[in-house]
Amino acid sequence: MKKVLVLGVGAQGSAAAKRLDNEPIVGEIICADYDQKAVDNIVGQLRKARGAIVDAHDLDSIVRAAEGVDLILNGLPLECTQNVLDAALIVKANYQDYAGTTALDQMWVESDLFDPENEPKFEDPATLGWWRSINAMYYIYGPKFKEIGKLALFGTGSAPGLICAATKYAMRYLDKCDTIYNFVWEGAIAKRFQPFWWSPVTALTDMSEMALAFEEGELINTPAFGRPITRHFPEMPERITFKEHCHDEPLQYSFNAKDHFKGCRNAYFKYAGAGMDFAQPLYEAGLLSHEEEEFNGQKIVPFDYILSHLPHAPKYHDEIKSFVDEGMALDSGCMVIEAYGRKDDEGVLVEVHVNAPGFVESFRKADMTAEMYLTGQGGYLFSRLFVNDIFEEETGVISSDMLSDSQVDKYFEYAAELGITLDTRIKKTWEIVE
Repeated sequence: MKKVLVLGVGAQGSAAAKRLDNEPIVGEIICADYDQKAVDNIVGQLRKARGAIVDAHDLDSIVRAAEGVDLILNGLPLECTQNVLDAALIVKANYQDYAGTTALDQMWVESDLFDPENEPKFEDPATLGWWRSINAMYYIYGPKFKEIGKLALFGTGSAPGLICAATKYAMRYLDKCDTIYNFVWEGAIAKRFQPFWWSPVTALTDMSEMALAFEEGELINTPAFGRPITRHFPEMPERITFKEHCHDEPLQYSFNAKDHFKGCRNAYFKYAGAGMDFAQPLYEAGLLSHEEEEFNGQKIVPFDYILSHLPHAPKYHDEIKSFVDEGMALDSGCMVIEAYGRKDDEGVLVEVHVNAPGFVESFRKADMTAEMYLTGQGGYLFSRLFVNDIFEEETGVISSDMLSDSQVDKYFEYAAELGITLDTRIKKTWEIVE
């Protein structure tokens, strides 16, 4: 029987814990957080769980909670990543992270592998730190996890995560890939003010930074909220304009373009929805700046001030039910992959649509928001691969876009049990009509 530590039982960690509770091979789930209410709430709903209060800024606190576990599922803020990775190494556990990380840049700079002459040149210094952190994951932590015979897997929510597995799935229909687009539209819109259904600080941080694209074989910064592109997929009530957004996918695909994406040279993440509509004017007004400034004799950080006024993401039953009872202004959304390339010497577009329950259906099926359903449970599907030894032969560090074809198939076999399915359309490029 397997033992799993779910570290961080917010909206996403609690969703994964609920599903792991029904996994026959899992004997115990340790639900850990600094928030006693969050721990008590999820433990009270599960059969196999026990709670632990953990300060993730204290390595020893994590290690105590993690002793004897087979897998650590990290659903904590990015600044805790190094401590959780180090704890996994100490207790010799597999490691899974919903996100990537931006917190290991100094580790990379201080390592023998650091070569400033061969680093990419980015307009946004934050992007360079992010690139360095991913290098630290692969090339510093990778050998360490290989040494203990364990695997660390990062980027395992819905995006990155589920969308990466779906993008890898699209590659089987191409001999050579040129361009990948990942489109996400958040179409779950409440009747009250609720711009984000996940961590507001994570969402707003992404909104505050320049975007990233992989273009002509090079990673580049692009303007946040820039480069608009319009689509009308069947899931949408009308044509939607998607814009550039700071996200992990182009970075991950750039590292794995040759081995996992058929030589892809261009990759973009395009985003739309209520959160983008809310954040764009704030960004343009400078209100997402992290720099301290003086206003009427008081020193404030605009980002922090805006964040203090945002509602948290609902995660408890009564909170979610209140939105359902009020009725949603719109209950929709889409996640679509476009992969352009060649198959049998013809130009081809592979279009993969991810189908999943909407907000109201997610609540009725699983007592969750649609975001929890897709991100928390999308993460759980990777955990299920772990506990059922689908990664048995692999050690080191990989990202969610590096699954083998058989692992991708198993992932979506599991996903189908939750009503998360793929709809794939193959079009010759001369047939494409905008």
